[in-house]
This record gives sequence, C-alpha cells and structure tokens, in this order.
Amino acid sequence: MFTGIIEIQGVINAIEQEGLNYHFTIETPLARELKIDQSVAHNGVCLTVVACNETTFTVTAIHETMLKTNLQYWKVGDKVNLERAMQANARLDGHFVQGHVDQIATCVAIDESDGSWYFRFEFEPSDVSVLVPKGSICVNGVSLTVVDAEKDAFSVAIIPYTYEHTNFNAFEKGTVVNLEFDVIGKYITKMFKLYMPHLKGE
Repeated sequence: MFTGIIEIQGVINAIEQEGLNYHFTIETPLARELKIDQSVAHNGVCLTVVACNETTFTVTAIHETMLKTNLQYWKVGDKVNLERAMQANARLDGHFVQGHVDQIATCVAIDESDGSWYFRFEFEPSDVSVLVPKGSICVNGVSLTVVDAEKDAFSVAIIPYTYEHTNFNAFEKGTVVNLEFDVIGKYITKMFKLYMPHLKGE
C-alpha cells in the first residue's frame, strides 16, 4: 500500500529483456536504503526489488505489467517517480494507493496559470474508471485531486513543489501516464453493479 506522495525520483540506468520479462535498473540515492523483496512504486507501479547496491536497484516487470502500464515506453535516462510502501504508523498525506495500475492515459493539454500548471488527460473509459470532481486520482504514482471529470478525460492542478519534485516537469502533449483510480470508488461501483439488479427485482 502506498500514499501517492513521491519520495524521490530515480533515473533508468539499464533495461534488460529476458523472455517476456523486463529488468529495470534504477539509479537513485534511495537504493542504499532498500533491500531485496521490498515493494517500491515506480510511476505508480508496485514492483519488487530483486537486487540492490549503494547506487542502484533492479526490479522485474512481467509481460502483463508491460502491456497495461507506461513501462513499455521507458528508456534509459528517463526519470521515474519512486515511493516506498507506507508505514502503518505514518500519516496518510495522500490517499490509499495500491500500486496496481488500472490503465494508461495520454496528456492532451498543459496550461500554466500564475506559477501552477493544469494538465489534462484522456483515457479509454472502463468499468474501473471512476472519477468525480474533487475526488482522488493517482497519476504516475502521484496522489492528486481531480479538478474536473468527464467520461473519458480529466484535469489536475500541479503546484510548483510537485512540478519540481516529480516527472510532471518532463510531460508534454502525447506523454503516456499510468492511472490508478480511487480504490474506494472502484469497490462502491462494483457493489452497485452486483446488487442493483437484485434491488430492482431483476
């Protein structure tokens, strides 16, 4: 479980394919604090540390993860948002994030507004794409508040601190990002779909 509050960024140091799996080695000062088997969110994708040293750590992504997330577009030199799993005794500054990406979205507009930025994203609607204005959304691992929501699009506002300390500063039109919709909203939607026919006597 994560919070969507990014600790630090890392830089992709190496990418190695083995069968359908991909091994990503990431350079970051956080590496010296990690150990094998720890969970780390990478642009919102929960991956397990399989190797680490003082300067880098390595994780493995399976075929399904590659297909469903923006890991398929990663290149050596790209910056990645990193967050370790939350501690049970810590403040929850963001919202509950599982590190299970629901789908990808595309950045279609970036507008600066007196030192902050508005980013607009479009996505393919699905059963889990639950969005409400002022609700929570996780974009590339960052916990954000939805400014406006449509069936297939939404906007978020980014303050200078978030812009400077995440890879939002590298976004441009066409950038593909990972989305994780609010887990509470997903469960409520699922329950309604399961039980509404019974309530209607169907």
